Amino acid sequence: MRVVFMGTPDFSVPTLTEIVGQGHEVVACYTQPPRKAGRGMELKPSPVHLIAEKFGIPVFNPLNFKEKQDREIFFEHQADAAVVVAYGLILPLEILQAPTYGCINLHASLLPRWRGAAPINRAIMAGDKETGVMVMQMEEGLDTGPVGLTERISIGENETAGELHDRLMTLGGQLTVSALAGLQRESLEFTPQSENGVTYAHKLSKEETRIDWSQPAEVVHNHIRGLSPFPGAWTEINLGGKAQRVKVLKSSLSPTTSGTPGQILENGLTIACAEGSVNLDRVQRSGKGAVTSEEFLRGNNVTVGDVLD
Repeated sequence: MRVVFMGTPDFSVPTLTEIVGQGHEVVACYTQPPRKAGRGMELKPSPVHLIAEKFGIPVFNPLNFKEKQDREIFFEHQADAAVVVAYGLILPLEILQAPTYGCINLHASLLPRWRGAAPINRAIMAGDKETGVMVMQMEEGLDTGPVGLTERISIGENETAGELHDRLMTLGGQLTVSALAGLQRESLEFTPQSENGVTYAHKLSKEETRIDWSQPAEVVHNHIRGLSPFPGAWTEINLGGKAQRVKVLKSSLSPTTSGTPGQILENGLTIACAEGSVNLDRVQRSGKGAVTSEEFLRGNNVTVGDVLD
């Protein structure tokens, strides 16, 4: 099939690779324009941009599709289908309807639960036990289109958003090439989403990254792992008489139950919550590398009984 691929972050790359590997003709890649990044603030192409160049696929970076020229270029691809994976732009109806089989989208949730920008993080933060990936036919609404294929997986008790992201992006690539095969055979059937159970995975904000120890331990644990590794949940620990910001990248529930919310309990990096307590298993001070709790305690004097803010 003649395919236009539209994606931007690491999550999109395995799908593009699978499509190319299955012998489809990827006639164009659309991705977000290079952004300034790093200490030198140099322009950095997206992961999809870089892999497309390795495959020799033409890359396009329109800011939007409001310009007539951008729409006309898209039409000239004469694509059988467009595959969209975390592209980051709203596509107008003209673009959605241009390919012969329309635009299909890989989404990392069990729709209609967690429509929107951060489905992997929100599923973990909400304590969901199951999630998955779905291929849907795109329409003008936000992740509202009918679903063609689904792959479900369980979420591990201590699994982080980063770990789940990596599992889902691999599954997503496999599911998408199955969907393309179904389109090619004209055997893929799309089922409308249920109107019940709709939730929205709103974009993560810096304001919600601070850990609230007044919540039950399970809520705190889900919050930590749902924000790991990025943007990262954090707390402040008194080190050498000064409050230092510490990111928590890995946690687990502790059987220890007594203590004031936020209090450091006897083994050093077990923190009391409103109900129960949480072990901080992997942490990172600002400007430092990530370390285990044991490594952190060897290099820092932590006072048992202190209450974290």
